[in-house]
Amino acid sequence: MSRTYAGARLRRLRADRRISQAELARVLGISPSYLNQMEHDSRPLTVPVLLRLTEVFGIDPGFFSERDTTRLIADLRETLAGELSEARISAADLAELASRMPAVAQVLLDLGHRNQRLSERLAGAADGRNGDRGTTASPHEEVRDFFYRRQNYLHESDLAAERLASEIGIRPGEVTGALTTRLAQVHGIRLATEPGERLHHYDEASRTLHLSPRLRPGRRAFRVATQLALLEYADDLGRLAAEDFQPGSPAHALARLGIAHYFAAALIMPYTAFHTAAEEARYDIERLTDHYGLGYETVCHRLSTLQRPRLRGVPFSFVRVDRAGNLSKRQSASGFPFSRAGGTCPLWNVYEAFAAPGRVHVQIAEMPDGQRYLWTARAVTRHRGGWGEPGRTYAIGLGCEIRHAHRLVYSDGLDLASASAATPIGMGCRVCERLGCSQRAVPPLGRELLIDQNSSTFVPYPVKDDGTV
Repeated sequence: MSRTYAGARLRRLRADRRISQAELARVLGISPSYLNQMEHDSRPLTVPVLLRLTEVFGIDPGFFSERDTTRLIADLRETLAGELSEARISAADLAELASRMPAVAQVLLDLGHRNQRLSERLAGAADGRNGDRGTTASPHEEVRDFFYRRQNYLHESDLAAERLASEIGIRPGEVTGALTTRLAQVHGIRLATEPGERLHHYDEASRTLHLSPRLRPGRRAFRVATQLALLEYADDLGRLAAEDFQPGSPAHALARLGIAHYFAAALIMPYTAFHTAAEEARYDIERLTDHYGLGYETVCHRLSTLQRPRLRGVPFSFVRVDRAGNLSKRQSASGFPFSRAGGTCPLWNVYEAFAAPGRVHVQIAEMPDGQRYLWTARAVTRHRGGWGEPGRTYAIGLGCEIRHAHRLVYSDGLDLASASAATPIGMGCRVCERLGCSQRAVPPLGRELLIDQNSSTFVPYPVKDDGTV
């Protein structure tokens, strides 16, 4: 920690807080010239200054760690794989760029995304498909990145939900009753059962919230809580969504609904009480689902949001994957590098979960950069309720960096210190750096294959060693 250089992160912190260099220097009790030297990496970030930053701004010390660039580096590798190979840029060069000039790296990443979308558009036009498709990211992808950039934590929304929960008197096992009373007394809205295809429907004219009889108690409470958020915090939801999206756009509407869902989860699982319960249970997910009467996925998603300053939980990454490897949900309070292009690693334990539904699978996984994680995974199935009707099965993964693993009940009996106990995984075969993996399904991007008719190897796609990324 004595030789940590974090100039780019200090500048970003000032920009996010909209304070000048002189103001930050005064808060930290150092001279503006000394701060200027730290911001330009002429001096390292010292322990006293780090402690003061943590105390004043409530940020995790990991904000200034090299791991903070993990996601940016992974996105650059994935999006610019071809260009990086042609330019013969090394992994060290890429890490240096992301660490010292993150804004420049982000511009390159944005340009890479635009190039991909343009290529998709041209390809669509060439084969007769609609040429306008693929020119922009879908609203769902944009909203997913909205939460990803915020590390899946919305501070003001979380505080507001907790205040409302205290006012209403939210308690485990009594949530739906308290929410129903609030809707009736404050908004004149009654609940009704409505058989059919819709899970819920709010009729504004009759002030009636119709809910499907197929909804389980936990999902019923979540729908009622979402409606309450849309009614009581409509302006706040729209204002927060407008930070990234133009009001009236599909992305803005979808982001607003996503924030309402976040608010609903924070309302039925108020932060302080939920954080206390999680710590006492050592993050035993099944114990928490029993305590709150909610589904496994709902509890896992809430666990991934426990990043309140001065009351942080374990910084989790959360993922929902189907049998085909599609990531329909991915959020992270840490730097876990999710693939954006699909095709996640087949060695990841989220796929093992499909073989034994209902059982929690535990894995110590190591990424190519040496960072290790503890992952839990369990398959869950949603049924519509009728005989013969197909259900939807997903694997729900929840993971944290190995340095936090001892806080989880799932780490008991595991050798957390030994790297040999970890399963080597990657972002996905397309961009994975593990060139010697026998499980690789496609050739790595940007690498020239070694084709020799006189020999073969256990590696499906051997490559020439040219020293590129």
